[in-house]
Amino acid sequence: MKGISFPAWHGKHYVTLAELLVRLGSFGLDLTWRVECDEIVDPRCVEMERRSADAGMDTLTLLSLTTPFLQLIDAEARGFAGG
Repeated sequence: MKGISFPAWHGKHYVTLAELLVRLGSFGLDLTWRVECDEIVDPRCVEMERRSADAGMDTLTLLSLTTPFLQLIDAEARGFAGG
């Protein structure tokens, strides 16, 4: 499987999941997402994992669960195109 992986911190700037989703632009709209959080730091983490079960969630649903200030710790977000 092809993918990208990068540290969330770039210098003093924390790259949030919301920022990444917005920067994906129209390409990201067709992705199905699964999110796994090793450390639950916010109730939205539980909701992301619940919605990730089975078929996953669409990008707009994931974006609605994130905010510019939600920091995920030891989490993995995977976006899939097609099957």
